[in-house]
Amino acid sequence: MTRPLLIFAKAPVAGTVKTRLMPALGPDGARDLYIELFELTLRQTAGWPGERYLYCAPDDLHPFFIDAAQRHRLHRRTQRDGDLGARMLGAMEGHPAGALLIGTDCPDLGLDHLQQAAEALADHDVAVLPSEDGGYVLIGQSRPHSAPFSAMTWSHAEVMNDTRQRIGDAGLSLWVGPTLWDIDEPEDLERYRALRCDQP
Repeated sequence: MTRPLLIFAKAPVAGTVKTRLMPALGPDGARDLYIELFELTLRQTAGWPGERYLYCAPDDLHPFFIDAAQRHRLHRRTQRDGDLGARMLGAMEGHPAGALLIGTDCPDLGLDHLQQAAEALADHDVAVLPSEDGGYVLIGQSRPHSAPFSAMTWSHAEVMNDTRQRIGDAGLSLWVGPTLWDIDEPEDLERYRALRCDQP
């Protein structure tokens, strides 16, 4: 069974996306980088053998989402209201047989990582790819469960540790894959530019 890949994204409105990069790039530059990373994510996951769903905020009617879904053959969905945990749980609950969920700010994430996580869900309840900043860039579940999501505090360096604790407390089994890096802070930009220069 190939589980679906759920991709979380926000409408690319200047001043509302990649806000922590605005001191370095300005609102328009941060938005442009967000779009670049979004497109990179869709290209890098294009070979996923299962269905891909674009979970959109604030809704799925923005022309940016409509165009992307048509070009990349994605199913569009609107994210549930609430904090990040509520929105991720809402997306997972739409797929009772389990799913993988990612964002669009990890240029390091490839199909091999997705496949490792998907294979791990054959005998684990939850699969996670941590990020270097203490969070994670992917979470997968063999079936929806609220433990990693409900009443969580987000955007701090202990998100992965808190997630691990919650999963254990709920009696769920956890697979943890390789640690990747994402682009959230100005210091991440040089690393990303070097990566792009190295690619043909």
